[in-house]
Parts: sequence; C-alpha cells; structure tokens
Amino acid sequence: MAAGAGGGRNAPLCSAEHGPRAAQQGGMRRDGGADPYWSRPESRVWTVMLLLGTCLLYCARVTVPICAVALSTHFDWDKKQSGIVLSSFFWGYCLTQIIGGHISDQIGGEKVLLLSASAWGFLTVLTPLLTHLTSAHLVFMTSSRFLMGLLQGVYFPSLASLLSQKVRESERAFTYSTVGTGSQFGTLVIGGAGSLLLDWYGWESVFYFSGLLTLLWVYCTCKHLLSEKELIIPIDYLMRGLSISKQTKVPWKQLFKKAPIWAVIVAQLSTASTFFTLLSWLPTFFKETFPESKGWVFNVVPWLVAIPTSLFSGFLSDHLINQGYKTITIRKFMQVIGSGVSSIFALCLGQTSSFCKAIVFASASVGLQTFNHSGISVNVQDLAPSCAGLLFGVGNTGGALLGVICVYLAGYLIETTGSWVSVFNLVAAVNSIGLCTFLVFGEAQRVDTDSAYMDL
Repeated sequence: MAAGAGGGRNAPLCSAEHGPRAAQQGGMRRDGGADPYWSRPESRVWTVMLLLGTCLLYCARVTVPICAVALSTHFDWDKKQSGIVLSSFFWGYCLTQIIGGHISDQIGGEKVLLLSASAWGFLTVLTPLLTHLTSAHLVFMTSSRFLMGLLQGVYFPSLASLLSQKVRESERAFTYSTVGTGSQFGTLVIGGAGSLLLDWYGWESVFYFSGLLTLLWVYCTCKHLLSEKELIIPIDYLMRGLSISKQTKVPWKQLFKKAPIWAVIVAQLSTASTFFTLLSWLPTFFKETFPESKGWVFNVVPWLVAIPTSLFSGFLSDHLINQGYKTITIRKFMQVIGSGVSSIFALCLGQTSSFCKAIVFASASVGLQTFNHSGISVNVQDLAPSCAGLLFGVGNTGGALLGVICVYLAGYLIETTGSWVSVFNLVAAVNSIGLCTFLVFGEAQRVDTDSAYMDL
C-alpha cells in the first residue's frame, strides 16, 4: 500500500484539511503533475542530501561522546558527572519529537529539517567558545547538550513524515536504509576525523569541524533543492502546524487502541535507547579496556561496517516484498536480526579481553542494528502514512526517555561494579523486550483509515 493512498470513506484519520501539505498530498507536484511522489531523479538527489544531513546530525551528536575522556580530564569529571552530561542530550531530545513530527506533517518535513539543522550547527560552533566565559562547566555542558537534544529531536520524525509522503512503499525500505546509513557514516566521519583533530588540535576543533559542515549543508540544500517560495513559511501555516484544530486533530483514542501501534512504539523505544547507550559509551569502553589502542580504529571500524549492512538490509527488504512476501513477515525478519542477533554480539563484547575480537563483536552488533531501518523504522509508515511523523515522534520520545535512563544507568553500573558486562547485559535485556513485543503484536496493515484495513 503506497503512502498517502486511500480516499472516500477510507480517508486517513490524521490528514490535514488545509495548508501547503494538503495540496501536495492531494497529488500536485512542482511540475504540475498528479503524482505526489518524487520522480526517480528527484528521489536520488534528495536521498543523497538527506543521507548527508543525517551524517552531519550524528557528527554533531557524537562530538561529546568522542571527546568524553578529554572533557572529563579537562574539567575533572568522574563517571557519574560524565553520565549526566551524556544523558542530558536525551532530556531535550524527547521533548520535541511529537511536536516536530506534527509540524512536519502539516508544513513539510524538509522545512523543519533545515530550520533545526541551522540551529544545531550554530550551537555546535559556539559551544567551545562559550566554555571560556563560564566556570560552571558541568552546568554549561549539560545545558548545551540539553539544547542540542531539543534541536535534533525533530529530525527523524520530520524525515519519517517527508518519506512517507514522497516515497512509494515498494522503495521505502531501501530509501530509509540509505538515508539511515548517515547515522553510521556520520559516526564514522567524526570518529575518524574527530579522533585525529582531538589528538592534533584539542577537543574544541571537533566542535568547529562538525558545526561548520552542518551550516554548509544547510546552505547547499536551500540553494539547490528548494525555491525561494518553498523556503518561506507563512505565519498562518506555521501556527496551524503548532496547533491541533478539530479538523487536524490526531485521533489518539482510535490509534492507541490498536495493538500494532503499541508494538512498534515499544520496539522503537527499546532499539532507540540501546543504540543511544552504545553510541554514548562504546568510545569510553574501548579507551579504558584497551588503553593502548588507537581511537581512530574503534571509533571508525564498527560504523564503517554498518554502512553496507544498512544498504543491504534495505535492498533485501524491498526485494523480498516485491517478490510477493507479506510486508509484516519481512519487517519482523529484519527486526529479529536488528534487535536479536545484534544483542548476542553485544553480550560477547562484554566477555572478551582481545582487542581484535572486541572490534569484531562491536562491528557485528552495531552493523546488524541497522536492520532496524527495514523493520520498525518503516513499519510506522506502513501503519499510518498520513501521520507517520507524529507517531514516529511518539516512539522516539519514549526511546529518548529510556535512553536517558539507560545512558545514566550504564555510567552508574560502571562506577559501582567496575565491570562493563552489566552494561551489555542491560542492552540485551531492553532489546529483547522490544523484539518480543513486536513479534507478537506487530502488523503492517494501515490503521489510520476510517474503516477497513488494507491488508499488506
């Protein structure tokens, strides 16, 4: 079932009655055609640019984890204080997910993406400069990370909204997986270049590098992909996006009576929180467990492996669906690999004392997690393409909240037990809960329609 389909009495419950998105969803493209989806050339260009945007999102997000040891030494923080700084990102991240998705569903995800990227780019550049103006470094860095979370929280709900409206279902898994590789590619770039900059010029240079590249991406996207008219957001449209009128009100009661909605939210909550935990603590794990190892190795190799695995998962998923396999069967298969098999390797990571084996296990765990892109990440778009941004925001809000707890709890466990095994046990346990819930209750039938389901 293609995104945005459904008319008559099967009209989407979450669709807007007015605004610029209504015109687009009604089938009018920039060239005047009736197809609401991107053409192949448009899709390729947007996919590349969104991949770069996701890459730079993670470059900015991972600056603090990459510099965690250096910042702890410079500001004399212990593990608990480092955990507070690292987890503070997610407090902000969880607050803007839902509103970001809702606004994107109304005014267009591309506009929200560019506004947020501009803001987090400037914040990243200014952070090292402002640390010299205060002596309360822990408070400042915690506040800075909180604000970074607020700004980046709208990104993935906006992305889900944009792709659900512009990409056909038969191409959606590969497109999302390709764009999703930006998270690994960004971590790879900041892990490699950031580690070298950290060694050569200090932690401040990592922030400058990430922030300036983000601002350059925003400029290029605005200049080459959007017209001046598209860059202007009328105040009345923005206010409509911020408010939920009777015509555009999300039918919470109807949607949240559906078990598949809860299944995908719980699974997304679990996978997001465990990914955040590994993202935040893996650099410190390798630095402390293998102090003689080079940062560019353990900060690069796992994320390098994740890029082809993400692309492969998207290609495999779309291929199997086009061969006639049921959509939900493929979504669950991908999720077993993304949550289940990856957790096995995470458990192995806590048991090895060999650096080479640790790299292999970390690479397998991080790489296989990308199969989630072809599982629950696109399942939200299967269930409710008319309000995918908002529902994705609901799930990611839960993931961010649990991420706060897991990231801080991981630091607490390391500090109190002196062992990393408990951290990887935590990751596996949380992943297992989400996976089991999705396997039992997950579906790929549209639930944002007034009456009958569309069986996928």
